Amino acid sequence: MPGTVVAGIDGSPESRAAVEWAAREALLRGLPLKIVYVSEPVPRRLAQNPLLAPESYQHWAEQMLRESVEGIRLRHPGIAAVAEQLTGTVADLLCEAAGSAEMLVLGSRGLGAVGGFLGGSVSLAVVARAERPVVLVRAGERAAAEHETQRAGVSSTAAPFRPVVLGLDIDDPNDTLLEFAFDAAACRKAPLRVVHSRPEPPTAFYRFSGDAELRDSLARGQAGLLSKVLRPWRQKFPDVEVIESSRTGSAAQNLVEDARDASLAVVGRRIRTGLFGARIGHVAHAAIHHVAAPVAVVAHG
Repeated sequence: MPGTVVAGIDGSPESRAAVEWAAREALLRGLPLKIVYVSEPVPRRLAQNPLLAPESYQHWAEQMLRESVEGIRLRHPGIAAVAEQLTGTVADLLCEAAGSAEMLVLGSRGLGAVGGFLGGSVSLAVVARAERPVVLVRAGERAAAEHETQRAGVSSTAAPFRPVVLGLDIDDPNDTLLEFAFDAAACRKAPLRVVHSRPEPPTAFYRFSGDAELRDSLARGQAGLLSKVLRPWRQKFPDVEVIESSRTGSAAQNLVEDARDASLAVVGRRIRTGLFGARIGHVAHAAIHHVAAPVAVVAHG
């Protein structure tokens, strides 16, 4: 199903939150939703356990998928939602499902968490390997939390969306990443905050005459480069309000701080493999573990 939002589910609270978020995203984009459950074959020595018997397992999986689809259709009338059950290695099949999708949405438990298929090592493995955008959603994610707080201090879906926050390396800006972030902001009619971090200048650890002028000059230069990178995208998406944030410090730390009020955080992942397999960059890794909002990891060349 090209142009489909795919959500993985395993029965955990995180994955159920991911399915809900995926349904809302599908409605925003006018796309169908597919809910996928991947079951790994039960080892023969365990299959004798009545709770793990293939028939019982199959019944549970079918019921979970059926209830998920019915619940989505009830809460989001008009959405085109289907379910699919697959058998095999979870990470492999989720990456395959992501291959032709608009995006893949999974649950995430964040730092130090262990447990279900989609909450820990498997979701990270999928993020590291998938070549389509993967969005990670935490348990308890609510639609209202993505919107601005109203005067009474209460968030409501009637209020405007909070900003979409993009972490961008202006030394290697990528069109796939920029397109995803601008499109996400446009769908939400939300501002796009672009965060660029630059290292401390060589004079950061000592002072000399003219130091302040040099630092100001470097800052203006980097801010100017950021504006230059974003100029054609402002023209392509004229209705998106763009907020440029260029400052010194850790790229990972700055992104986490800027994404505290985000409806969605967007980071890139360069498609490359090394001796130890696929990698997630340190900025994406920090965002996945420390940003409370949903995090979209966009693979690019």
